[in-house]
Amino acid sequence: MVLGLGIGRGEGYAEFAAARAGHLYRSACLLTGGDTHLAEDLVQETLGRVYVRWGRVSAADNPAGYVQTVLTRTFLAHRRRHSSRRERTTDVLPEVPGPDAGGDASLRLTLFEALGQLAPKDRAVVVLRYWEDRSVEETAAAMNTSSAAVRTRCVRALARLRVLLGDALGEYARS
Repeated sequence: MVLGLGIGRGEGYAEFAAARAGHLYRSACLLTGGDTHLAEDLVQETLGRVYVRWGRVSAADNPAGYVQTVLTRTFLAHRRRHSSRRERTTDVLPEVPGPDAGGDASLRLTLFEALGQLAPKDRAVVVLRYWEDRSVEETAAAMNTSSAAVRTRCVRALARLRVLLGDALGEYARS
């Protein structure tokens, strides 16, 4: 993934990046509503930013949380820059996991589609709070906003998901 890292600033970075890249990619896919190309770009930009500050990141209490925050802020900054463009490169999801991946593929696809219809900040709140299992305060710090704003966005985002999913969620719950 990262070639040519010598001793010094990048020491330990390659191992950390290799260990976290898959998780970052999955989170980025959720944040982007399934845009795998944008997710790859966000992960690459995030890892680049982390490398530049690797001394600070590696000394942090929770480097994985720090990097997740960088990913979220990178996503939100990208959305702000490109808010006038609403293009999607594809409406096809990434390759389907194998039969041993577990879970209901139809449910995942339905939830993925619903997440993609949320506003970027609402999507970020849902991903951080419920996918990353972060507290309100941690989510607020990652999004550079107040705890009250996070709570409000959570309520609104979950209500919107209920509207978007409607009967589909009940159908999957009965299965």
